[in-house]
Amino acid sequence: MSTRSSPRGERIALVEGGRRLSYAELDAASALTARRLAARGVGPGDRVAAAMPACVDFAVLLHAAPRLGAVLVPLSPRLGAADRDRLADAAGARVVIEAPLDGDEADVVPRSGPAPAAPHTLLFTSGTTGEPKPVLLTWENHRASALASAANLGVEPDDRWLCCLPVHHVGGLAILLRSAIYGTTAVLHPAFDAAAVAESLISGEATLVSLVSTMVRRLAEEGMTQAPALRAALLGGGPVPREVLEWGAAHGLPLVQTYGLTETASQVATARVEEALERRGAAGRPLSGVELRTGDDGEVLVRGPMVAAGALAADGWLHTGDRGRLDADGLLWIDGRMDDLIVTGGENVAAAEVEEALLAHPAVVEAAVIGSEDLEWGRAVTAFVVLARPASEAELITHCRGRLAAFKVPKSVTAVPELPRTESGKVRRVALTVPQVERPPL
Repeated sequence: MSTRSSPRGERIALVEGGRRLSYAELDAASALTARRLAARGVGPGDRVAAAMPACVDFAVLLHAAPRLGAVLVPLSPRLGAADRDRLADAAGARVVIEAPLDGDEADVVPRSGPAPAAPHTLLFTSGTTGEPKPVLLTWENHRASALASAANLGVEPDDRWLCCLPVHHVGGLAILLRSAIYGTTAVLHPAFDAAAVAESLISGEATLVSLVSTMVRRLAEEGMTQAPALRAALLGGGPVPREVLEWGAAHGLPLVQTYGLTETASQVATARVEEALERRGAAGRPLSGVELRTGDDGEVLVRGPMVAAGALAADGWLHTGDRGRLDADGLLWIDGRMDDLIVTGGENVAAAEVEEALLAHPAVVEAAVIGSEDLEWGRAVTAFVVLARPASEAELITHCRGRLAAFKVPKSVTAVPELPRTESGKVRRVALTVPQVERPPL
């Protein structure tokens, strides 16, 4: 990523609080860090784990490892030592970095940039339904994703993309990489803080931002009602509740739903800003270079240059595990996970449909629905809700009866302080359990 003599060398690449790095300074810092990695024995093909938040030092390491032909493995800095070491071992990491490197430098000349077809980063999926799995992405995967996003949203010379998502998930990491590919600025927040993000948006510091629905709720609670420089706020992490989109519309905020996966280096479908309000709830149109269809069972299938080669099935498609549909206008709608389909008494119930009905109740802030074991029905529709004010289980079930077919109405609704989520904001349904009830013998 040599920029010392290029026109963009003096442009700002990274902002973190009061710290700013130009592209020329990022080039020099990443070359220095590459030499320090080499002094620790890192070379071509080696894997380097990085347990760091979104910060300038992580970004430097992200650009340094490929200059040695090494693969960066971002890990959550919130992991305990045992979990961190377990994932680092699973990735085959030579070293684990938790702070900026200092000390000895090897006498090597780092490459000017990454090799397009070589492995670039290894990311672990968010683990919403089980153990995280590793996904190996090349620079070309990241580049294809960035170009597809640019074709949809456009790129302005003074764009500043706010990164407040974890960088060990693809949604956060992609912001750093696409900004470098575009030659624009990434504004880094080490963690999501509603007041700090609201200030960045209200002040006009950020022109683009990536969020999940829970973060938008926190911004609403913070009292944010304007973001004058904001061109688009991409909402990922699953279906976006209608009330979140309506809040954005009421305040003129360009909330745009998007759909992507770790295996696709981020977005594969994103709504256009002008149609996001008209087609609320749609994940958007397939981006440039993306081939997208649904299988006979409704599973969303994807292929294209942004898809990790190792994630493709024998038929040449990525089987996403998500259930969805394409409408007559070519927009993608996501109905939930394939394994979120609850078969109860021989009938199919989509968890997302029940959640939408619960969220229509004024007391319900968040909702998650699973199928729990049931001797009579096989699986019982079971709901968990976060409430803004008291509401009884009977009241919520009655509310659902007015909106759903009888077999879709939850058999139980449990109020919880919060829903278990991954760091990227997705609900961890596997962590939702109900007490086992002893039944009398037949």
